[in-house]
Amino acid sequence: MALLIIPMTCFGSTLATSPPCQTPDDFVAATSPGHIMIGGLFAIHEKMLSSEDYPRRPEIQKCVGFEISIFLQALAMIHSIEMINNSPLLSGVTLGYEIYDTCTEVTVAMAATLRFLSKLNCSREIVEFKCDYSSYMPRVKAVIGAGYSEITMAVSRMLNLQLMPQVSYESTAEILSDKIRFPSFLRTVPSDFYQTKAMAHLIQKSGWNWVGIIATDDDYGRLALNTFAVQTAANNVCIAFKEVLPAFLSDNTIEVRINETLEKIIAEAQVNVIVVFLRQFHVFNLFSKAIERNINKIWIASDNWSTATKITTIPNVKRIGKVVGFTFRRGNMSSFHSFLQNLHIFPSENNKPLREYAMLLSACAYVKDSDLSQCISNHSQGTLAYKANEDIERNFSLRNDFLWDYTEPGLVHSIQLAVRALGYAIRDLCQARDCQNPNAFQPWELLDVLKNVTFTDEGNSFHFDANGDMNTGYDVVLWKEIDGHMTITKMAQYDLKNDVFIITDQGTKNEFRNLKQIQSKCSKECSPGQMKKTTRSQHICCYECVNCPENHYSNQTDMDHCLLCNNETHWAPVRSTRCFEKEVEYLNWNDSLAILLLALSLLGILFVLAIGIIFTRNLNTPVVKSSGGLLVCYVILLCHFLNFASTGFFIGEPQDFTCKTRQTLFGVSFTLCISCILMKSLKILLAFSFDPKLQNFLKCLYKPILIIFTCTGIQVVICTIWLIFAAPAVEENVSLPRVIILECEEGSVLAFGTMLGYIAILAFICFIFAFKGRKLPEHYNEAKFITFGMLIYFIAWITFIPVYATTFGKYLPAVEIIVILISNYGILCCTFFPKCYVILCKQETNTKSAFLKMIYSYSSHAASSLAISHVSLDSTNSSITMTDPSSGGRSAAWQEGKDLQAQAFAHICRENATCVSKILPRKRISSI
Repeated sequence: MALLIIPMTCFGSTLATSPPCQTPDDFVAATSPGHIMIGGLFAIHEKMLSSEDYPRRPEIQKCVGFEISIFLQALAMIHSIEMINNSPLLSGVTLGYEIYDTCTEVTVAMAATLRFLSKLNCSREIVEFKCDYSSYMPRVKAVIGAGYSEITMAVSRMLNLQLMPQVSYESTAEILSDKIRFPSFLRTVPSDFYQTKAMAHLIQKSGWNWVGIIATDDDYGRLALNTFAVQTAANNVCIAFKEVLPAFLSDNTIEVRINETLEKIIAEAQVNVIVVFLRQFHVFNLFSKAIERNINKIWIASDNWSTATKITTIPNVKRIGKVVGFTFRRGNMSSFHSFLQNLHIFPSENNKPLREYAMLLSACAYVKDSDLSQCISNHSQGTLAYKANEDIERNFSLRNDFLWDYTEPGLVHSIQLAVRALGYAIRDLCQARDCQNPNAFQPWELLDVLKNVTFTDEGNSFHFDANGDMNTGYDVVLWKEIDGHMTITKMAQYDLKNDVFIITDQGTKNEFRNLKQIQSKCSKECSPGQMKKTTRSQHICCYECVNCPENHYSNQTDMDHCLLCNNETHWAPVRSTRCFEKEVEYLNWNDSLAILLLALSLLGILFVLAIGIIFTRNLNTPVVKSSGGLLVCYVILLCHFLNFASTGFFIGEPQDFTCKTRQTLFGVSFTLCISCILMKSLKILLAFSFDPKLQNFLKCLYKPILIIFTCTGIQVVICTIWLIFAAPAVEENVSLPRVIILECEEGSVLAFGTMLGYIAILAFICFIFAFKGRKLPEHYNEAKFITFGMLIYFIAWITFIPVYATTFGKYLPAVEIIVILISNYGILCCTFFPKCYVILCKQETNTKSAFLKMIYSYSSHAASSLAISHVSLDSTNSSITMTDPSSGGRSAAWQEGKDLQAQAFAHICRENATCVSKILPRKRISSI
């Protein structure tokens, strides 16, 4: 197999003033021997010092800007390895480490990775090129780091060549969960998918929907920005602006871009919430300039800087506003705290960052604790030259409390989990191997075991999921000023599985409540009863508020659309916040119109009773006898009584019984009434008709009992069929917007129309018969008044049809009641009131003699008229007057008139035996 040997280039020292490295070991930041070597990558310095815009030679530049928090992370790895070595976990096998300072540069990290991949126990630093690395034995077995995702991705692609396990304690880019691209990568923190989801949830929960975002121009920043955009869209949150800053401080345009970003923040006055995915040194510079411009916002901090003490100690940082951040879950820090307390006795021969820190601390020995961080930062920029000597290292004050204040518990816990996961995986792998021999296993074998390892820490169980992530969750922190110092306090925990914030403290609930009082919206909040109407803007968060229309409601703020009420049971006015139950309405007994109609019905019943009493007390008078007889009068009065009584079934809450009864009762009783009046009209026409042919026809037709039963029976059949096949029933009419009309559905419009149409046919026949006899004697002229009664009936019911068809609501039954009352009163008044008037006020005309005189006078006049008519007709035909000697010269027409007169008189006096016996022969009586 071909072998390509690549010599390792010597790199410069991590100290600002140290000379270029002479051997590869000079590039190592901290090292310790062991049977199994673990690599470490930490950005202990924040940038590389370069005098040119871009490199001209392939060399590693000097690193400046000592980062205390990252230095503490490297110490956390060292402490964790020491803890495992001092425990019985590996039983005789010790872990060693090689930690490199990446200087926050990908190129430096890749140079360190080449060292990790170099061949073990080789006299020269070489990386062999092979087609199969299954048996290749590199210098280290696994790598912890790096912290920043941009660097982690570059390192991981190199480590994939040998499938060397890489466990990151801070890299959260979502793309790193892709096991096809990064098969050997694992991490002890959740991916940015969950962090951005938690951020979007917090923003939505706080009532904000118009936010800005600032990210770095690298893989981490762009991926975080895209993931956050997806999460905010799912939570109806809009991004007002997206600002991207250069990823590295060595970029000369960073100052310009920060100023432009601040100008954008000032311009977007409605944006009060800004999400920041930046590195700590970016935020430091951004906040320093924002304080100068008095920019006060709510800053949502990513895990990169949410617990950065370096930023919390910026002078006047409280003027920046509120900072709400997400950080990794913290663990038990007591052991690490003790380690820091005794750091001054920890050997520093092979730990360059520790020596540098000691020198920087010595240079700032007389500075106050509050200014110590700034002093260290200034001295670590290469402005002073330091020479390590034993006196400085022996006598420096570590100021342990200062170090502890800069510790980020979440990241320290993640590093501890990463080391423990490797320790337990090595333990499982070494149970059947002699791991004191460095050649006991290859890195890819460790990777297989590491993916499935499960271990416990402080009673909690941990393992990597299928994506190589350890979803430990987040702590939500709030920056608060306590005793003049900015303090990072825990607000809540975020549960990844259930996507909820766990709040246990009442004070924390108040903090969340205070956040909701801050507005960060593109448009004014739409109150309940309104909905959002999106404008032409590209953002759905910019909208107008419009009132909910009728029968719609909204019960929350900023609802996208109004909810529809159940139109059958509920209603809502314009701009309603809830639906109101519809009131059930019907023609109630307490309704003023119902009371009026009932009063009219009772008045009609009183009239019927009064008429019945009057007729009963005057049974033997001519007026009563000429009305068709007592039986017919009582039947008609009973029908009127039932008609008036039927109106009561139209009032009150409809029931199936009342719906069926009211129409049937009215139809049958009114039909019986019209049938009886029809017989009276036919009887009058028969009595006073002087046409012999019509007389013969009427004699055959006049069967009172049969006709009344037949006419009424037909109506009974119609109503019976109606009740059997399509009976009226109670129905809820929900077509009105605010009420439910409880009404009687007629069941069949055809049956209802047939019932009314049949009554109309009978009334029309009755009208024709009565119209024929309208010229009877004035005081006893029933036919004329029956004609008027039928006309009133027709007018009422013809008017009823369009009114009934167009009327809607609870007063629809009132329309039918009014028509029934009008037609009933019309017939009652026209039929009985004139007779009652004669009985009560014209008693002199209600005697037998007056009656006979009136009949005789009317008959003589009718006979004369008939005789003249016949004479005229005869003279026209033959001009000859026929005489009868036996009659003394009287004409035949005159004699015929006299016969007809006697016949009419006999018919009218049919019930007066004395009258008939004296005036007419029995033969004429029987003919009638």
